[in-house]
Amino acid sequence: MLTFEQKLAVVESFPELQRKDVSLGRVNFQYEDSAYDRKNVVYHLHKNGNGFVYAGHLKGYATDEKGLVNIRDFSEEELRGLLTASIRSLSPSTPQNAKRSSSEPAEGGEELWIGPENHTLRLYYEDELWYLYDRHNLESAFETYEEAEEYLREEGFARSGS
Repeated sequence: MLTFEQKLAVVESFPELQRKDVSLGRVNFQYEDSAYDRKNVVYHLHKNGNGFVYAGHLKGYATDEKGLVNIRDFSEEELRGLLTASIRSLSPSTPQNAKRSSSEPAEGGEELWIGPENHTLRLYYEDELWYLYDRHNLESAFETYEEAEEYLREEGFARSGS
């Protein structure tokens, strides 16, 4: 688990987020360019290591009723990936993203897939390709979401949260 200071350093590395100190030593980070009313990306990051990131427009994350993911046990890589996807999901629409199916993550979006023995793979969309990662290692690349989904299902994986 990352410490508060480590999580803070990761979040502060995103220049598009603005820090807002709130009560009880907690910190929020807002994305002022959000295309939605929602501006908080990081909510109540606390010195005890607890905190939340907004993932209400993303697939593959277990969110609460407000669309928030608890990041207490996230690694640096997981936190960076979620922050990137969250910011992109709140960004003003681009023509490319507008053409995409609403069931697929947008550019920069990602999904987690859980397989045999709780093995987790990350499916990430960028530059018109779907990349499948096992931690830091690239496993495969696919031209379409359907190809990636078919491969994952054949290998015994299911979308996290499905």
